[in-house]
Amino acid sequence: SDISILSLQIRFILLQNRQGKTRLAKYYVPLEESEKHKVEYEVHRLVVNRDSKFTNFVEFRTHKVIYRRYAGLFFSLCVDITDNELAYLECIHLFVEILDHFFSNVCELDLVFNFHKVYLILDEFILAGELQETSKRAIIERMSELEKLE
Repeated sequence: SDISILSLQIRFILLQNRQGKTRLAKYYVPLEESEKHKVEYEVHRLVVNRDSKFTNFVEFRTHKVIYRRYAGLFFSLCVDITDNELAYLECIHLFVEILDHFFSNVCELDLVFNFHKVYLILDEFILAGELQETSKRAIIERMSELEKLE
């Protein structure tokens, strides 16, 4: 299940609950604090009320948001309008699989209480807005190495 496209540029990733509370936000483009709040509010509004019969891609300003819902959490990526949506859906799924590996069926509380670990996993996966590693095994092995150092 390796994703072969590595030149994907991600603007930001958001993990939000149904109520709109952002549980993880990582920006790969510089934005003012006030602008980040606006973005998080707008993205949540876009994805939370979207009918499930529509695709998981939606235009957002001059870009697009690719999102997936897992239980009560929305995983959203903002990318270039021309980027491959399916590669990003695959990305989100891989991220969730890796989180599931570490938190055995990841839930919102895992993100809240282990946010430092979630960001570490994310950094193994995406660096400076680019997909670094698409091998689930490689990421899990790297995380195990890091845990031994703790």
